[in-house]
Amino acid sequence: MLKALIFDFDGLMVDTESAIFQTWQEIYRDHNHELELSRYVQCVGSHGSDYDPGTELDSLVGRKLDWTTLLGWQHRRNHELLAEMDTREGIRELLLEAESEGVPCAVASSSSSDWVLGWLERLNLRKSFAHVITRDLVARPKPAPDLFLMAMERLEVGGRHALVLEDSSNGLKAAVSAEVPCVIVPNRVTRGLDFTHARAVVPTLAGLGLGDLREIHTPGKSLAI
Repeated sequence: MLKALIFDFDGLMVDTESAIFQTWQEIYRDHNHELELSRYVQCVGSHGSDYDPGTELDSLVGRKLDWTTLLGWQHRRNHELLAEMDTREGIRELLLEAESEGVPCAVASSSSSDWVLGWLERLNLRKSFAHVITRDLVARPKPAPDLFLMAMERLEVGGRHALVLEDSSNGLKAAVSAEVPCVIVPNRVTRGLDFTHARAVVPTLAGLGLGDLREIHTPGKSLAI
């Protein structure tokens, strides 16, 4: 029985990943190099990944770049790209349906609390979530299971009664480690990744309601659209 939903934030609720990848591409091109999506995507959905695009660019140009200046520019550029961004399709409708049926929701994100809570307040969605779990609260971010384990503890449900909504392979690995089924909703950055162990892979949450998620959640079910 599905008793709770756990949402990732970046890339799932808001397509911040595409904007951040674009700014990294712009930094690389300013230094006469190209950042391949197949390499960058290794760090999506995690924090402190073994792959760091900044370290890689230092290696490519043969010197340590002025990252204080570059990251300051990137922050301003990200803000510009994200300024008018809203939730991805289907997010608001699913949250409203969950609220109407008394299904509690939580966020479990490898981003910082300032980032996630700031977005939720701006989008007027903070009240939609009983709990917001971020990397500040756990020892290890995704792909470790800590974020999802804490979310389930706060929601007072076990893995058999929860469902994770994710967009990245690191998020999926974390869900698998936490022994909770996972539905993947990839974005433009993550759509080419391997999601073999997902309970379902769907292109969008638009038109996907709690009834659909309950069916997907049922053991033995698998869906790819």
